[in-house]
Amino acid sequence: MDQNLAETLTRWRRHLHANPDVTKEEGPTAAFVAQRLRELGVEEIETGIGGHGVVATIRRGGGNRSVGLRADMDALPIQEASTELPYRSTRPGVMHACGHDGHTTALLGAAALLMRDESWSGTVRLVFQPAEEGGGGARAMVEDGLFQRFPMDRIFGWHNWPGLPVGTIAVHDGPVMAAGRRFLIEIEGHAGHAALPHLTHDPIVAAGHAIVACQSIVARNLDPLDSAVVSLTTIEGGEAWNQIAAKVTIRGSMRFLHDATGRMIEDGLTRIARGLSETFQVKARAEVLGGVDATVNHPAERDLAAGAASAVAPLRRDMAAAMTGEDFSVFLQNVPGAFVWIGNGPTDGGRELHHPNYDFDDRVLPVASGFLVEAAKRALASG
Repeated sequence: MDQNLAETLTRWRRHLHANPDVTKEEGPTAAFVAQRLRELGVEEIETGIGGHGVVATIRRGGGNRSVGLRADMDALPIQEASTELPYRSTRPGVMHACGHDGHTTALLGAAALLMRDESWSGTVRLVFQPAEEGGGGARAMVEDGLFQRFPMDRIFGWHNWPGLPVGTIAVHDGPVMAAGRRFLIEIEGHAGHAALPHLTHDPIVAAGHAIVACQSIVARNLDPLDSAVVSLTTIEGGEAWNQIAAKVTIRGSMRFLHDATGRMIEDGLTRIARGLSETFQVKARAEVLGGVDATVNHPAERDLAAGAASAVAPLRRDMAAAMTGEDFSVFLQNVPGAFVWIGNGPTDGGRELHHPNYDFDDRVLPVASGFLVEAAKRALASG
């Protein structure tokens, strides 16, 4: 990548960082993407796919193969901590704390490189996805006919990875990122005066036991060589300091790498709710809500991605899966593909994902754009 394009991408990325759009409100970002694509000479651009999604198509030569390249666009409802960055977020309570500004810009960079490169033949679909951060954007695009309206034989994506050296690309042989589900435990008791507990059925006491019991699901039911996380993240209940509450709601998140583990966790939550009901004379129920499945690369596409990665940057094949989730898994359930990590450098000073001090390292942009182009060209050239 030449210096002029690298500088342009850096400017675009910092503009997106300064003007973040939270999940399901990515309209301005989508408009920015579409305008930059037009300036690059891309003619086939469709907007409004699955919400604010954008799909651009670049065709060259007579090749009959097609490939998709994906980036996510949404920011997070997090207040940026930095007051010194010249391109810090201008929107209170919203920031690109996960690097989607970099992902989007790198895909624009791939578009620029593909438009200049006459060595390939076929069709490339550039998929700019909205609502990755728990908004179901990938599923919305699929339900809006993504793969019927824009056929692609394979799809590739990536995520920046703090803690991995800048520009190093990691390709996993097994799961890349975990499945995730939200859940709640509702406990309905019988309210009453705090001085007369014998006349009540206390849901807060029951909730205390639920908190402890939930920690035993993984610790005492899961094979120590497997991986899972059960985290309780909110608890709500009570209205007055001198009243025993009528209801308590506990919410949480479960993460796992294998479907059988997910079913084990769900069974454990159900058992806990049943036990609370019988032990504390309350009405307790557990409900597992929506989420994403594990991100697992297809073998042929994984190997193709590794070859593409080694052609443009240092390659790692020894990284363990992360228990974070990724909406890209929905795409992998529909077409073969692979998802890689590209290092974002040290995590000093809180530069972890979803941290208010996070910032994308612009040195990653040429590497990411180059990887996407190399993966696309290899996919189009192979059987």
